[in-house]
Amino acid sequence: MSFFGLDCVRKRERELERKLRANDREYNLSFKYATNAINTSKYNFFTFLPLNLFEQFQRIANAYFLFLLVLQVIPQISSLSWFTTVVPLVLVLSVTAAKDATDDINRHRSDNHVNNRKVQVLIDRKLRSEKWMDVQVGDIIKLENNQFVTADLLLLSSSEPLNLVYIETAELDGETNLKVRQALNVTGDLGDDVEKLADFNGEVRCEPPNNRLDRFTGTLGCGGQKYSLDNEKILLRGCTLRNTEWCFGLVLFAGPETKLMQNCGKSTFKRTSIDRLMNVLVLCIFGFLAFMCTILAIGNFFWELNQGSEFTVFLPRLNGNQAGFSAFLTFWSYVIILNTVVPISLYVSVEIIRLGNSFYIDWDRKMYYSRNDTPAEARTTTLNEELGQIKYVFSDKTGTLTQNIMTFNKCSINGKSYGDVYDYTGQRLDITEHTETVDFSYNPLADPRFLFHDHALVEAVKQENPEVHSFFRLLALCHTVMAEEKREGELFYQAQSPDEGALVTAARNFGFVFRSRTPDSISIVEMGKQRSYELLAILDFNNVRKRMSVIVRSPEGKLCLYCKGADTIVYERLHQSSSKMMDVTTEHLNEFAGEGLRTLALAYKNLDEEYFSQWRERHHEASTALDDRENRLDRLYEEIEKDLLLLGATAIEDKLQDGVPQTIEQLSKADIKMWVLTGDKQETAENIGYSCNLLREEMAEVFVVSGNSLEEVRQELRDARTAMKPDAAAVDSLMPESILGKSVKVMTDEAVDGEYGLVINGHSLAYALERGVERDFLRTACMCKAVICCRVTPLQKAQVVELVKKYKRAVTLAIGDGANDVSMIKAAHIGVGISGQEGMQAVLSSDFSFAQFRFLQRLLLVHGRWSYLRMCKFLRYFFYKNFTFTFVHFWFAFFCGFSAQTVYDEWFITLYNLVYTALPVLGMSLFDQDVNDVWSFQHPQLYAPGQLNLYFSKKAFFKCALHSCYSSLVLFFVPYAALHDSARHDGKDTADYQSFALLTQTCLLFAVTIQLGFEMAFWTAVNTFFVVGSLAMYFAVTFTMYSDGLFLTLPSAFPFVGTGRNCLNQPSVWLTILLTSILCLLPVVTHRFLSMQLCPTINDKVMLKVRQAKATPPPPTRRARMRRTSSRRSGYAFSHAQGYGDLVTSGRFLRRPAVSRSSGLAHAGRATTGFSPMGRSAGYSPTGRPQNAKVPDVQVTSLQMYRTVTDPAL
Repeated sequence: MSFFGLDCVRKRERELERKLRANDREYNLSFKYATNAINTSKYNFFTFLPLNLFEQFQRIANAYFLFLLVLQVIPQISSLSWFTTVVPLVLVLSVTAAKDATDDINRHRSDNHVNNRKVQVLIDRKLRSEKWMDVQVGDIIKLENNQFVTADLLLLSSSEPLNLVYIETAELDGETNLKVRQALNVTGDLGDDVEKLADFNGEVRCEPPNNRLDRFTGTLGCGGQKYSLDNEKILLRGCTLRNTEWCFGLVLFAGPETKLMQNCGKSTFKRTSIDRLMNVLVLCIFGFLAFMCTILAIGNFFWELNQGSEFTVFLPRLNGNQAGFSAFLTFWSYVIILNTVVPISLYVSVEIIRLGNSFYIDWDRKMYYSRNDTPAEARTTTLNEELGQIKYVFSDKTGTLTQNIMTFNKCSINGKSYGDVYDYTGQRLDITEHTETVDFSYNPLADPRFLFHDHALVEAVKQENPEVHSFFRLLALCHTVMAEEKREGELFYQAQSPDEGALVTAARNFGFVFRSRTPDSISIVEMGKQRSYELLAILDFNNVRKRMSVIVRSPEGKLCLYCKGADTIVYERLHQSSSKMMDVTTEHLNEFAGEGLRTLALAYKNLDEEYFSQWRERHHEASTALDDRENRLDRLYEEIEKDLLLLGATAIEDKLQDGVPQTIEQLSKADIKMWVLTGDKQETAENIGYSCNLLREEMAEVFVVSGNSLEEVRQELRDARTAMKPDAAAVDSLMPESILGKSVKVMTDEAVDGEYGLVINGHSLAYALERGVERDFLRTACMCKAVICCRVTPLQKAQVVELVKKYKRAVTLAIGDGANDVSMIKAAHIGVGISGQEGMQAVLSSDFSFAQFRFLQRLLLVHGRWSYLRMCKFLRYFFYKNFTFTFVHFWFAFFCGFSAQTVYDEWFITLYNLVYTALPVLGMSLFDQDVNDVWSFQHPQLYAPGQLNLYFSKKAFFKCALHSCYSSLVLFFVPYAALHDSARHDGKDTADYQSFALLTQTCLLFAVTIQLGFEMAFWTAVNTFFVVGSLAMYFAVTFTMYSDGLFLTLPSAFPFVGTGRNCLNQPSVWLTILLTSILCLLPVVTHRFLSMQLCPTINDKVMLKVRQAKATPPPPTRRARMRRTSSRRSGYAFSHAQGYGDLVTSGRFLRRPAVSRSSGLAHAGRATTGFSPMGRSAGYSPTGRPQNAKVPDVQVTSLQMYRTVTDPAL
């Protein structure tokens, strides 16, 4: 880090392997590793001015105006004063510099906030509080509960048994469930003994810095031994320590070399498509300017040859200059005079418009989330109009579409469905927050916020229905959840998947309370009685089995196997006697899946003691085998998990954020294609796809690509394409385009009959993104209405976005909430961060942020569309008024001997764009709207013109230029003819240059102002004031500058003395102004009338509806609870991870012994203090803390364990 604040780390050879030694700063400094300071700012006090000016003059227009300024100080060329260019140029540079400085100051503040956090570092055998920025590779640091992890650390020791730590990785991957890390035994023995830690001199050799969050390889050399290091022993920067009193770690990577910062992706300067088009148009305008100046210079050459000699008496040539040199000077003079074809005020106005539209987003109360006190924020002010052109939306799932909260909603037990509520006529009622809930006060260990509405299930439990009891007993025993009870009655569950947490919590509320576990026992409270089951085996979950089982011995000595898993898998293993109940349960499962719920089937089997003893011996042999261990265990599991008896099924809602299905439906109507890129399993993602209306039952087909080789993936993609479009060409069609001289190939859209969906998993996507297959993948995906990519890495997310950007002429938007979404957010044209419970990493890298996914439709369909419409109207009108202004100079040149004489007063030229026409066009660009927000939602099709660039394009630009050419002809020749050989009413001549200049500029101002009135669709008091006020300002300034007083004060600057009062008091002058205004507007009115009658646009049709409704918006449609009537059933809805069964039975996962507790149901009035579990129907969030609880010393909103869904803020 240099003195100037720039990242000036010396270039060195690419690091192939990292070597470091604990507690040896001198040794580690020799490798010049990065410190822990981060720097995301661009400037400092000394570098701001030169660097910012350098960046600004890289913009073609700014460099052009600087060049004009140089020309204007040359007397032989300039016919305009230098201030006509220097004033607007300085204004533009100052406004842009102030904006850049403000943005960079905010970056400095953010960096300082992070860099100045404190952490305890072991220095000179003492723990000292140091700033994060001073931490170095090889330091040993101490972390405490709820602290952020300072850098990428090797875990050395912790306060927990067996050196475990619990971390929350929401900042990294958006997942709120806690993860477990464990230190090596050799370092775990160091404990918290500072002396031992100070003497520790272990050497680490590991991989160089990289962005792989899920992988780490290295070795630790200590005491002459080498120990293997993997990801399970590493704490990454961005994680938060949870439920762990303290831990010590060795810094491996610091600052910009940490995996978090490596995943941040490259920050690129984002430009809108309009900006890119403007660059092309500006180059065209420069070419046209040179063409006009060349014509006028040639005209001057011939005029000097033929006519100039007659004027040498009055205008002697200096130093005998000839016609050729005069033409050369004339060329540059006209470059100065005609420079208003690209006025510098254009860029000032664009920045102001974008800033104003950004404030609208910040101030929008309908995008404010009161529950978290989170408003929407436009973090970038230069991309607003791009929001009105989005074609592809790439979204994360967990935390973006869903809340990552599971709620136990319904179940089927012994062929009877529970969870629905019926009225007295037997009609099913929709459950709302006002629906009566079941009273669980009889259970002291129940969740006081647990909401369940079907009283029949509680009655069945109280009546000791054996099947119901077995159902909840299975839920209380068959899991890998850990229980924590700091005080009696205060239970906190730590689950590695939110599904499990919701199921165990549901059992707890219905009287089967899981209290604690050891490696060989599970203690539960059954209807008030403490019972301990011997845990004999856990048949663990994996992606192939899609189920898990436990074998337990009850206190009475009865052996039983309990199994839960995907219904399709469990059904294959049922005994024939369950066939009838299976049919009934299948109907219930179909109902549950039709509502988008995630389903699991539950079954059990009583075991024979003798058989189990033999099976257990074989299991022990298989589990200790060195060869083919997994296959041998699978065969044993298959053997014992058969002839099961069906108990029922559960239905869990993976709770979507409010309004997600409606938002996706609205975006779909606006022809915006939605792609979900998630790290979740395929089945989980599919379930969410159906529940949020991304995938629909009405779709002709949903293709699943899961090939395990390049050829398999290629073939599956081609098969899908053939199914969608049998006559599809084997090779994709690429349309060549040229953008700024670069040849770009764009893949054309292909129309298909019907709607299709595509699901592709991570390993297949890796093949699909390879060079030979990427176009096949993109072509197939773009033919589908919805695409879901599962098990994708952060890098793959960015690659998918880049692929669409590369081959599709479309604007992309990426939306996410975790650090794993940062690279995708930075890769897309527009990045949106969800500022929710999964951390702020995505928000810090985003262009726009808000708290809920549903606000995306308002951001795009209202703010985005309005911003695009306003910017396009502004550009069309701005070019019109300036081309018209400039072309009048061109026509005048043919009547002034090509002498570079200006047709207008010099002051009018200076003030035309800065004063006379600035505010009216800004008013239109900030307040105009074709229809209001309600109509925008009612007609999402209004969004389509933006996607097709219909409002401003090269075609629209050339139309505007032709219109300007016509208007300039009218504005020059009509006043010229009106004054030719004319006289005042007193007989005096009016055909002088100054009167003609005043008349022409007045006609011009009236014509462009009335044209603005025709452009505006939404008049406000501010707009009216700006329009009328600008005209009033023109006359006030004109009469002031043409007054005797100013002429006497400075005759050379104010030569038009008396012209205003002598000219504007003539009726013929005002008649001329009226005539020119009518002639200028006649083609516009005619074209608009014929267009609306013969080929009306969607805007015309909707605006006609608005007028017919007398501008009264239709009542908003009542949002009904969405019910799907799907026959599709979840084949797998168990978001579980492999390996937790071994962890539980080994005891490595266990926490310290819980406090002593009493069993039995206490009297009904007993209260549970400080107890804050779940939300609606056992809503479970897996972090192990009450939601919204304020955790001391945590600077970011802490994640929550439980959530109530009855909060009125929802």
